[in-house]
Amino acid sequence: MLKHILNLFKRIIVSAFILYGYNLIASPLDLIIPINIFTVGILTILGIPALFSLIVILLVVF
Repeated sequence: MLKHILNLFKRIIVSAFILYGYNLIASPLDLIIPINIFTVGILTILGIPALFSLIVILLVVF
């Protein structure tokens, strides 16, 4: 049980760092995805393809 909790915690931390890294790269293009519980949760559950989905949603909506 503790192993699953630590794995989930690790995925949350990695997801936040992935979003932060993306925001550093995309900030000159003004394509920033906010780091909040919703975006980190989506990225934690769905993984890297969710980041591409968030980018497409950002481009379509804004």
